[in-house]
Amino acid sequence: MKSRATQLLLFLLIAAGILTFLHEKHLVALPAALPLAARWLALLVAAWVVAPRRSLTLWIVLSMFVGIELGNDAPGVAMHLKVLSDIFLRLVKTIIAPLVFATLVVGIAGHADLKQVGRMGLKALIYFEVVTTFALFIGLAAINLTKAGMGITLPAGAAQPDKLAAAAPQKAADIILHIFPENIAKSIAEGQVLQVVIFALIFAIGLALTPEHHRKAMLGWCESLSEVMFKFTNVVMYFAPLGVGGALAYTVGNMGFGPLKNAVELLFTLYGALAAFVLLILVPVALLARVPLRRFVQAVAEPVSIAFATTSSEAALPRAMEAMESIGVPRRVVAFVMPTGYSFNLDGTTLYLSLAAVFVAQAAGVPFSFGQQLLMVFTLMLTSKGVAGVPRASLVILLATVASFGLPAWPVFIILGIDALMDMARTAVNVLGNCLASVVVARWEGEFIDDYQGPDLTATPVDALLG
Repeated sequence: MKSRATQLLLFLLIAAGILTFLHEKHLVALPAALPLAARWLALLVAAWVVAPRRSLTLWIVLSMFVGIELGNDAPGVAMHLKVLSDIFLRLVKTIIAPLVFATLVVGIAGHADLKQVGRMGLKALIYFEVVTTFALFIGLAAINLTKAGMGITLPAGAAQPDKLAAAAPQKAADIILHIFPENIAKSIAEGQVLQVVIFALIFAIGLALTPEHHRKAMLGWCESLSEVMFKFTNVVMYFAPLGVGGALAYTVGNMGFGPLKNAVELLFTLYGALAAFVLLILVPVALLARVPLRRFVQAVAEPVSIAFATTSSEAALPRAMEAMESIGVPRRVVAFVMPTGYSFNLDGTTLYLSLAAVFVAQAAGVPFSFGQQLLMVFTLMLTSKGVAGVPRASLVILLATVASFGLPAWPVFIILGIDALMDMARTAVNVLGNCLASVVVARWEGEFIDDYQGPDLTATPVDALLG
């Protein structure tokens, strides 16, 4: 049944595409209602195919096409669907402060034993920050080269140009002062995400310095809050299909198909930038660290594939740790570097956020200097710590940060339409980067075992029994 339904859907999509092309190009005299009916019939069959499957990504993709079609066919109706995207945006904003606070505190105070780990901890953190900085600059270079966000017509009422223009010329002292909170409740209410980050950093340092019995209680509370907010994010994301559909219906109804072209350009920009990062940064690092490339590639193939398919770094963590042990990284190095890297070494996410943030500024028509771009993506890099394991959580961070820099939210919904495809690639690079980090730190510590022959993780239990 599934196979037949998929075949029917494919046939209807092709037929609708052909009929639409013939009608739009005036190659054949067709009544306008015929391609219109074909497209909606294909969407109804797609909904029938997707309905039994519990895949949020499929529902988002379906709602994206429904929104585009509705915006094209009934722009008057589509203009009223912006409320759906506004509701989704409000729900997302409620997540920001507790999620950022809890993940940062757990990420820093939870590793209060870094002093005991000593050299290895310091080397790992230095490596993480250097590599993620390279990812940041590659992302900035790529989006400024392709200018994927340029050329989108700003919808009426979507932003306040006068306010944005007035906020741009700030003195350096004003910018620095604005980073530090004077009232944490006020910072949360106004969506000042960088101020929340600073508060969380200082709070985490203070917590790490407190006696064990006090730290343990507060750290347990923060871990619980973090876990609850991740589940809260998952619940809110169930509303994402409606938010995406409403946002794209409004966008197409208001601006036509122009923004979709920019979204595709952004997607190709991200994949190109991630490929450049792997080739220009990770491969040279592997060569400098004398990593056995063939064995390494064979070992990481499965965890990277899991991350790509599930868009969750945590889903790939157990297999990734086993894989690194199997090629000669000691367990104590793997046990420290991999979990710490999931908070501090988000190469793919950092690169994506730098692209996406500048894309929003370009789409909104706001000229950001290179210094302003750096400040924004540095903020994103800080706020993204600890969210690698949750699909689309980086989108939550992006929405909060662009709002705190006075940018409108509507370009983010253009990104949301293709976020699932972007999330697959950036999550895979996150896992690849953390696997390499464990090998590099082990080599740096002089503990990597070159001729280590671990168990073959690709073998099945039957293979093992047969020898």
